[in-house]
Amino acid sequence: MSKWRDGNGRLRSGQVEVELEVAASYRARTRGLLGRDGVKGVLLLTPAGSVHTFRMRFPIDVAYLDRRLRVIAMRTMAPNRLGLPRLRSRHVLEAEAGAMASWGLRVGSVVELLQGEAGPDTL
Repeated sequence: MSKWRDGNGRLRSGQVEVELEVAASYRARTRGLLGRDGVKGVLLLTPAGSVHTFRMRFPIDVAYLDRRLRVIAMRTMAPNRLGLPRLRSRHVLEAEAGAMASWGLRVGSVVELLQGEAGPDTL
């Protein structure tokens, strides 16, 4: 069982820190960004190896993370698309299109995820 639970926190990549929303339960992962007009910060889906943008209202940046929280693949997805599964992916980050580039996030980057009051945590 994952120590992550649905809730909020922070994502840190280098000198950049942004708001984090965690979707760890089946229900929260299934809901994801559906029905929203945007996302403030970034959404972490865990565990996850692929995503889709069916019924979404806006394009998103997607970053696939391995178990060490290293970005192994990235892409921007328009609404109503199905992303290919990434075999080594354990977690997926979703943000509004263009956000991840503005944060300097790229393949090979390692992120730090902090949830609630507990401080740094690893997945």
